[in-house]
Amino acid sequence: MPRILQPELLDSLPPDHPDAQHNRRDLQRINRLMGNYRWFARKLPPLLRPGEIALELGAGTGELAGSLADRGIAVDALDLWPTPTTWPANRRWHRADLQNFVGYGDYPVFLGNLIFHQFSDDNLGALGAQLRASARVILACEPVRRTLSQTFYRLFGPLMGANHVSLHDAHVSIAAGFCNDELPRALGLTSADWNVHCSTTALGAYRMIAVRRS
Repeated sequence: MPRILQPELLDSLPPDHPDAQHNRRDLQRINRLMGNYRWFARKLPPLLRPGEIALELGAGTGELAGSLADRGIAVDALDLWPTPTTWPANRRWHRADLQNFVGYGDYPVFLGNLIFHQFSDDNLGALGAQLRASARVILACEPVRRTLSQTFYRLFGPLMGANHVSLHDAHVSIAAGFCNDELPRALGLTSADWNVHCSTTALGAYRMIAVRRS
């Protein structure tokens, strides 16, 4: 099925709204189930060069970047949400819109966890142009666009305590997810300049590792 973008309910809620806070807890469960944080913790360190700092795009409430920082991995964060109270004092939190952020040039490594699917192909192209100006490595974990994943979460999400925001947003997130080489193509990561590997998992994760060729 083609990518279909629809508004997510979370984007209409203030960060302190009870439904938004419940959704963040649901997202933590989804990330644990999919193994997203463990994947970043395995894949990122070998790709970092000495002294490099990574930037997480759309960091939400900082769970991924914070967990990597706890492992001694240098990761700053970018999001419209306010700085979390638990955010490490030695790491930067940029509160800005991803599409208008002017500090991408300070970073050679970028992470995206469940964020790229929120953008149209045109917007991904514009974002990719900004990232490519300085990026050496881009890692992404997104939903794979699969009807089976929608059915699974619709049936089992309520059993895991998912609220109406999470059930709605999971459905539209999967519909806006990626297959094959769609994400690197949308970001403009050509094979001439980038070594790109995309894979999917049985639990619905679409993962991309892109490293600039020497």
